[in-house]
Amino acid sequence: MRTVLTMRASLVVALAVSSLVLLGCPGHQSPPARAQEAATELNLNTRFGRMELAAERVAPTAREAFLSRRKAWGANVRVADYELAGFQMKGDADAEMLVKVAWYRIDEGDLRVTMLKQKWHDFKGDWRLIDESRADGDVGLIGEAAPPADPGKAAGARRAQFPTIRLGQQEPEPAPQETLPASADANGTESGAPTPPGEASPR
Repeated sequence: MRTVLTMRASLVVALAVSSLVLLGCPGHQSPPARAQEAATELNLNTRFGRMELAAERVAPTAREAFLSRRKAWGANVRVADYELAGFQMKGDADAEMLVKVAWYRIDEGDLRVTMLKQKWHDFKGDWRLIDESRADGDVGLIGEAAPPADPGKAAGARRAQFPTIRLGQQEPEPAPQETLPASADANGTESGAPTPPGEASPR
C-alpha cells in the first residue's frame, strides 16, 4: 500500500512539473508572436544602450555588422524613442519588421525620425535578426554617411541676409535719363552754378 501511495505522489509531482514547463515554454507561441517578442527585446535593449544583450538576438553572421551600425549610439547619437510600426511574415521561417526610431545628434539637438526595415529568421524556434536597412526618413542613424550640404543653397541663404556686391562683376545698370532741375534757367544752367570759363555771366 505504501509503495502504491509513493508511486501516485511521484506521478502527481511529475505531472505538476510537466504542466509548469509546458505553460512556460515559448514553443507553444505562434511563430509571429515569437518573432515580435524577439524584435521587441532587441529594439528595447538598443534603445537603452544594452548592445551586448541586443546582440544575443542577432544571427552570428550578422552580429559584427549590427554592432558596427550602432557604434555611434550613446556617444554622438541618442535614441529618444522607438515604435514597432509594422510586421509581416515571409513564409514560415522569415519575417520583416518596420521599426520607427526617433533620435538626435548630440551636437545638433534636432529630432530626427528614421524607419528601419529589419529581417528576421527562425532558427528552429529561435528568432534572430539577419539584416536591416533604412526604409525611410533621416539618414545617419545606422552609420550611413550624411548627404553633403548644398553650397549653393547655403550661399544663397547668406546672400539673402547679407548682400555682397563685388565691384567690376555686377551687370551695368542703364544710365538714368537726365532731367533739368526745377531751378534751371532756359539755357539749362542752374542758378547759382559757376559760369564755365570763356562765357559771360548773365546779368
